[in-house]
Amino acid sequence: MDQQAEWIGHLTELRKRLILVVCFFTAAMIAGLYISPAILRTVKSLPAASNFDWNVFGLPDGLAIYMKCALLCAFLFTLPLLLYQIWAFVRPGLTDSEAKGTLLYVPASFVLFLSGTSFGYTVVLPMMIKFMQQINHNIGAAETYGIDRYFALLFNVVFPLGIAFELPLVVLFLTRLGLLTPENLKKTRKYAYIGLAVVGASITPPDFISHISVTIPLIVLFEFSIVLSTRYSRKISLSADTG
Repeated sequence: MDQQAEWIGHLTELRKRLILVVCFFTAAMIAGLYISPAILRTVKSLPAASNFDWNVFGLPDGLAIYMKCALLCAFLFTLPLLLYQIWAFVRPGLTDSEAKGTLLYVPASFVLFLSGTSFGYTVVLPMMIKFMQQINHNIGAAETYGIDRYFALLFNVVFPLGIAFELPLVVLFLTRLGLLTPENLKKTRKYAYIGLAVVGASITPPDFISHISVTIPLIVLFEFSIVLSTRYSRKISLSADTG
């Protein structure tokens, strides 16, 4: 009976937190609808999109991009709150030191995601556009770009990099759970490099400069992940020795 009451309490708390996140997301969506035109104009003025016109080939195209932009704004505004609510929900099961350590994941995850998306938009996307425009010019094709296809390309490039930049936090989290060790990471380094090279090649044009421009930052993130894992393992070992 006590266990059932405890489960009901957990579900009630989870429901309250989800309602809070949904309400905040709704408010952020309304704000996103208001600011989306200014954001789209800003995006259009940046180097990655300023060299060609956005065309619509159907009446719903502009509305679809407008709504997607508002949804993206709502997601970005809500992400820190969502991460915090997840942390707050699991907080009772953590020690004070674990709670303080995992709380840092909330801002760190958000910053890394923004860093990855910014890198994708300011570095990778312009290289891809330049490469594809060069191919179009070489074959004598007339360039007429649809706004829907541009944003499809943007999302396919930017968001995977935003997720890829979360690698250090994922590795640190798995290290804290005991599922990864620095030794395992170092042993699999060469395989990880190959995997990261494949990821870099899959989201960049097939030229060496673009490939290296993405693969090197991913490798740096992996090495940084090893450093974080090593530091955490040493900290645990020192705590065990002093204890």
